Order: sequence, then C-alpha cells, then structure tokens
Amino acid sequence: MLGAFNNESSYNFMTIQHSQPHAMRLKQLVDAMQAASVDAFLQPVNDEFQGEYTPDYAKRLEWVSGFSGSAGVALFLRERFEGRQAILFVDGRYTLQAANEVNAADYLIINSADLSLSDWLKANHARLTSLAYDPWLHTQTYVKNLLAAVQARPQLCQPTHNLIDSIWHDRPAPPASTVVEWPMEFAGETRESKIAKVAKATAQASADAAILTLPDGINWLLNIRGSDIAFNPLMLAFAVVTAGGDVTVYCYEPERLARLSLGVKVLPMMQLSEHPKTALASVQTVLCDPAVSARWWFDQCAACGIRVIEGKDPTLLLKACKNDAEIAGMRAAHRRDGVAVSRFLQWLDEQERTGQEVTELGATQMLESLRQQVGGNRYKGQSFSTIAGSGAHGAIVHYRADEASNRAVKSGELFLIDSGGQYLDGTTDITRTIAWGEPAEEMIDRYTRVLRGHIALATAVFPEGTSGGQLDALARQFLWEIGCDYDHGTGHGVGAYLCVHEGPQRIAKRLSDVPLKVGMILSNEPGYYKDGEYGIRIENLVLVLEVGKTEKGRALLGFETLTLAPLDTRLINRAIMTYNELKWLDNYLLRVQSNLQNH
Repeated sequence: MLGAFNNESSYNFMTIQHSQPHAMRLKQLVDAMQAASVDAFLQPVNDEFQGEYTPDYAKRLEWVSGFSGSAGVALFLRERFEGRQAILFVDGRYTLQAANEVNAADYLIINSADLSLSDWLKANHARLTSLAYDPWLHTQTYVKNLLAAVQARPQLCQPTHNLIDSIWHDRPAPPASTVVEWPMEFAGETRESKIAKVAKATAQASADAAILTLPDGINWLLNIRGSDIAFNPLMLAFAVVTAGGDVTVYCYEPERLARLSLGVKVLPMMQLSEHPKTALASVQTVLCDPAVSARWWFDQCAACGIRVIEGKDPTLLLKACKNDAEIAGMRAAHRRDGVAVSRFLQWLDEQERTGQEVTELGATQMLESLRQQVGGNRYKGQSFSTIAGSGAHGAIVHYRADEASNRAVKSGELFLIDSGGQYLDGTTDITRTIAWGEPAEEMIDRYTRVLRGHIALATAVFPEGTSGGQLDALARQFLWEIGCDYDHGTGHGVGAYLCVHEGPQRIAKRLSDVPLKVGMILSNEPGYYKDGEYGIRIENLVLVLEVGKTEKGRALLGFETLTLAPLDTRLINRAIMTYNELKWLDNYLLRVQSNLQNH
C-alpha cells in the first residue's frame, strides 16, 4: 500500500446528496464560535492519536461537513469568506472527493499544494483576531509551525473543549475492543525486556520519563493487540514510562487491559484529561516526540513546570527492527498470503480465458475469500482497504471501488490490485498488475521499466548508514530515461502484525535521517500511471539483512524479498532486460512456484 502521495486524485465517485443535517450542524458550530468569541476554529480529520484511521467518535470533521477523506483540515469562519462559511484544505488526492461530499455553497475547497493554511492565514490576517484549535488534535510541531507562520495575528487560542463536541450530542462512545496478549512465539521478546529498553533510552536522553503517544508503539511494548480502529490490530492508548521502568497506561475502558495482569498501572483516559498533573507527578523532565505527540502534552508540562526534552519516540526504532521471531512470523505470513494471491491470480486467468466478467468489487471479494480460506484461524482481516482499479481507475493511486464506480475489466486494459492481510504472525501488502487480453506495446514497455526498477532496488547492496532516500533513484532510473516518473514514495515501513504503514524507515525522494537497519521491513513499490488510461505498480515487501562486509569491515546490507506471488509475464519484455535482471526474475518465479507446491 502506498504511503505519502503528491497530487493524486482519489475519491469514490459516488454522488452524495448534501444533507440538511450538515447545514444545520455548520450553523450550530458558527453559533458556538460566536459564544466562545472566536473568529475561526480549526478542525483536522485526525483524532488525538494522530493515526491513519479515525474511529467514529472522533470523526468530527465528517460529522459537521460530510467530508470522509483520511487527510485534511477545515478552517471554520464566523464571518463568511467569498460567500463561504469554511475553507477545507486537502491534498491532491481528495480535491474531487471533497467537492463531491461537501456543500460548495458553504465550503471553499483548496488544494493545500497550491495554497497552504499558513499561507492563507498570512494573506488574510487582517480578517481574523483569534483562531481556536483543539490542542489534542494537532502535534507540537504543527502548532509551532503555525505560530511561526502567523506570528501575532491571528492569535491562537484554546477553548475549554472542542467546539464540535459541544454540539454533537449523540457522539458515539470511544471504541473498547477486546484486548489480547500477543503470544511470545510471535513477539519473541517479553514486555519486561522491551520496557527495560525504553527506560534505558529515556535515561540516556536525560529524562525522568517518556511520554508515548503512538498506539502501535504501546501495543508493541506491552505485547498486546486489539481492534479499536479499522485494519490495524491496536488498542488506542497513551503511556508514560519512567527511567526506572514503571509504566502507566491510559486507555478507554481500562478494565479490558487490567484483566490481563501485565504488571503495569492502567488508568482511564478521563483521568488523564481531568487530572493531568497525576500523569506527571514526581517528574522534572520528560522525553516527548513533537512530530507525533499532541500539543496538549507540551502545554500540560509547561503548566506543571516540567522541562520537555524533544526527541524521537523510543519505540519507533526498537519496533522497526524486527527480532528473529517476528521475522519468522512475517516469512510464514507471506508464504501463506502468497498462496492466496497466487490462487487469486489463477482465478483471474481462468475468468479471462473463459470469457467471464470480472468487476473490481468482485475481484476484491474473491481475494478476501481466498485469504480467509488459506489463512484459517491466523487470518485476522485486511491490512487496509483493497485498491482494485481497472483501466483508467488504475491510474488513480488511492482509488476505492464502490457500487457506483464498480466496473468490469475490459479487453486490452490493465487491472491493478493492491491489497494486504493481517495474520496473527505478520502483516502483508502486495500489488500486482494484470493484463486483460492483449496489452499494448506501451503498457509492456512501462511495466518492464517498473519491473527493472523494482529489481534494482530488490538487489541493491549498500553500506550500513544508508537511508532509503539514497536508494530511491534506483527504482526510478528506467522511467527517468524516457521522461517518466511516479509521484508517490517507493517504500514504507511495515509492522509485524501491526500497522501496514510504519515509521521511521521509508524509501522516497525526500531525504531521511533514518538509516536502514537489519530487521526493518519495507515495501518496494515503483509504479507508473497514465492519467485516464491505466496504472502499473509492482509491490513486494522486503527485509533488510546483513549480506557482507566492506573492505574496512563495515556491514553491507541488502534485501530479502518476502512476498511470493506471480508476476504477469505477458507484460514483460525480456529483450530489454539484462542478464542479472532476468536471473533475478526467473529465480523469483521459481521461489513462487516452490511455495505453491509446498502448500
């Protein structure tokens, strides 16, 4: 699955009627702003955990406006601007979706690549005196950047509560899924050992305690899993870990965690918000990650006279480097997943050969069924919502089929399917592009160039200390030769039965200060997209391994490909591939065949 994108359209194509409730809710919000004496109110898509998926209780922006995208921020205005009551800033993926979901008479939609919120505020500072925001919903880094951009006007202020919450009277309760321990055979390390490592990192940062705000880091730390949000097996929580190794966890419905007797203190989330000083008692310095932690934490520390040491969340790198048990589980999950995807591709081939119609939704349902059959009790569901795009839909990187947009694959088209599974022992993410009928020469050329870039990255050998940004060009070089490119990153980190998008590692044009390390798992997914015609992406997951030493004894690293599923050889022009590329390709296809024979 793709991580960050630039200027890619993505929407569900469904025509949505702008309902009266949204207009009424917008009016109520403006009235609440009037009562609070603020000129504007800022509301992002995300919740207090800053995660990729927002649970129902925190879908404030969607409740007010109807916008259901996964990224964006709205600036609600007490006085209308260009006739609109709000401005919705979204990236290129969501401009069409936003236009389809919100009332254009009330919302001005702006592509944030063309005009950022900060730039709009600077250009219109004379209109606003005060801008209210919820400190739980914006990271410290975001607020600091916003303050630097607007300087003294408008003045940022915090109401006593989120203004939308004051009018959302039937707001759903926070999720409280069953929490289970992740077995040691998969975790490979006790929670006591992990806590000791985080405590050591905290002490090394000269802090008395670390504030952990990433739920996947906390689930990793405690060897637990839940299902509070879609696709990611997480319990939503915050935690404070002292340099002495004491852990306090704050979550909704704490008894579901307390019953596991994990040897940590468990308190209700409400206590954190109502009595913040208790979370930071007897602490003089704390380690907190400004890039992922809400501004609220920094405000509370300031109010309590606690010095904040800004640094990376210590679970990030520890979690990213998988241990032997996690690696074994990921390999097993990928062998199992490879069988399901291989059977699916065989099914597709049979449908084409016999002239049977295959739709985007039909293919999605068939693949899910096969994962369930092959995975058995270890299959826990999708790792993200499947992207299945035929023809021109394949060129829309984040396309999601629905009943309105669903179409059949037609002869001469390409079919792109990007999907993944959550298994008790691992997380998968794979993309395959299939020709339906006879592919055009251009399609074959572009596919082969994408494949050559994929192979170049898969076979890369690099010294320890190399970041993903230094490898990104390997995957793009053959497209660049003919003036082509793709606008998304080449690789994102992947968790072990955790989030399919995991940091801090990545492979992208944007340089990173995080070197790739042994045990990290990333995607390898170059692509090519011709607007209005077709899309191509080839994605496997890879594991970072030590493969040798430099002449000075420094570790040399490389990749092991974990994903095992066929590639469409009808789209490969072997004549423009090198001997080593063909050798990799043939060996890979033999590995896929062997995996199928063993299952």
